Amino acid sequence: MREVPFALLDEQSKKEIRRAILKGVAIPGYQVPFASREMPIGRGWGTGGLQLTLALIGKEDTLKVIDQGADDSVNAVNIKKLVQKTTGVQTTTHTQEASIVQSRHRIPEVPLTKEQILVLQVPEPEPLRAIERSEYKTKRYHAEKEYSGAYLMLFEQIMRYNQTSQGADYPVLVNGRYVMNPSPIPRFDNPKIHHNEALILFGAGREKKIYAVPPYTNVQSLAFEDYPFVVEQFAGKICRETGLSNVFLDELTDEETGETYYLCNDTSYMEEVLARKVAVKQ
Repeated sequence: MREVPFALLDEQSKKEIRRAILKGVAIPGYQVPFASREMPIGRGWGTGGLQLTLALIGKEDTLKVIDQGADDSVNAVNIKKLVQKTTGVQTTTHTQEASIVQSRHRIPEVPLTKEQILVLQVPEPEPLRAIERSEYKTKRYHAEKEYSGAYLMLFEQIMRYNQTSQGADYPVLVNGRYVMNPSPIPRFDNPKIHHNEALILFGAGREKKIYAVPPYTNVQSLAFEDYPFVVEQFAGKICRETGLSNVFLDELTDEETGETYYLCNDTSYMEEVLARKVAVKQ
């Protein structure tokens, strides 16, 4: 029986993905094509991020996987098991302990460091796809820095709702050159990309694209002078368990009382805060 290579992918595949990553780092926000491989999970379930992780991970790395803010979702657990089974690396739920964090839909609440890499899974990497279906034309728009369509999309939202209504996939301008889709993270997380100490990589397996934001890169969410960019507002709302108010909150309903309450979306961060509170009481 053929032995499974370390980190599942063969070395040539890893080299090709690393070359695409290097090009992405050299041209922040630029979508680099790559030969997306078949993975033992369906396309659209994180194959792009998984390939980046498998191409980068080493025996000394520690991996954390998040899905929608949770470490224990089916998607996160299965990806973590696959990487662990083919590499033997350690895994963790603590953001500070991870050297590689693979995530879908969230950037952790704990600030990342220069020693870490954040890998984001991306279903739709093209920020202009909603206004232009042609790949050829979107490539030309990027080449010409023609982003009026992206601004028009936000302008139409303001005309309709008196504010931008895009909750996720909110486009950003990277290093003053390329408009980039930051993956379906909430607007709340967009400012975390700006001048982040960690290398942030984006992988879209189905669309066969890789792009990157190197550490300390200037990243600005698109906005207008009279309608500046704002994140989701949680004024007057706090996490029921921790009392935190400066984090992204999930709105939930108590099944017994019907009462609406809020919880910190980053579950591992919430558990760490609760553990610290218990330790202080003891």
